[in-house]
Amino acid sequence: MSPEVGQSAPDFTLPASDGTRISLSDFKGKNVVLYFYPKDMTPGCTTEACDFRDRYERFQELNTVILGVSPDPLNRHEKFIDKHDLPFILLSDENHGVAKQFDVYKLKKNFGKEYYGIERSTFLINPEGQIAEEWHKVRVKNHVDEVLDYIENNLT
Repeated sequence: MSPEVGQSAPDFTLPASDGTRISLSDFKGKNVVLYFYPKDMTPGCTTEACDFRDRYERFQELNTVILGVSPDPLNRHEKFIDKHDLPFILLSDENHGVAKQFDVYKLKKNFGKEYYGIERSTFLINPEGQIAEEWHKVRVKNHVDEVLDYIENNLT
C-alpha cells in the first residue's frame, strides 16, 4: 500500500553517503525531496542528479533538503557523488525496504525481460512530515523544475 498525499510519510533509517545513518524524521521542520532512482552512473539517473545539483541552492533557499535513494552500495554512491560533484546526500537501500514502504519497487519490463527494480519516483514531504506531493514514473526532462515550482507555489 503506497503512502498518499496528505498522509504521514513512513519514517525510515538508512546508511548515508556522508558516513552516517539518516532517518527521515531527522528533517522535521524542513521540506524534503525524497527521490528514488534505479542506479548510479546511468544516463537518466546522472541527468536527474545533476539537475538537482544545479538547482541545489534554490532548494536550500526554500528550506528544502534533497535525499536520493537507490539500491546502490555506499561505495558506489561515493564515486557517483565525487564524479558529478553532488552536494546532497544519497542513501543506500540495498534490500529495497524503503522502496517497498513507498511502493516504488516494481515489476518492470525491458527488452522483453521482466525484473524487479526501482520505479523513478519523487516524494515531496512537508515540514510536518506529511506527503505534500508525489510523482511516479518520472520522466527526467524538466522534472526538477516541476518539483521546484510546486514548492515555490505551495509550500512557501
